Amino acid sequence: MVRTSPKESTMSPDPASPAATAETAENDATAATAATAARAEAQRKIVNRLRRAHGQLGAVIGAVESDAPCREVVQQLSAVSKALDRAGFLIVSTALKECLTNPENDELDAGELEKLFLSLA
Repeated sequence: MVRTSPKESTMSPDPASPAATAETAENDATAATAATAARAEAQRKIVNRLRRAHGQLGAVIGAVESDAPCREVVQQLSAVSKALDRAGFLIVSTALKECLTNPENDELDAGELEKLFLSLA
């Protein structure tokens, strides 16, 4: 009688076996689903920031039209500028994450991302 150790009985299947191929496909599908969910969450955050900036810009226009004090207009304008900057940085950081997790994607390379990032500074 041949005894198998607990270590031998829990070993992974042969990489060429159908079970290993199915496991790899399942892991790839799970990773793709997670990446899609992360992209959707990042897009939601970007859109929220842009909507906030849109609302703040409306407040700036209203303040100028109603001849509001300079301090109020500049404060509102500063808020718009920061909201747009943050949206831009979030867009670039999302692209950087995509570039790192999916390097074969030819949409943007590291040099282009660096230029985009610096254009926000």
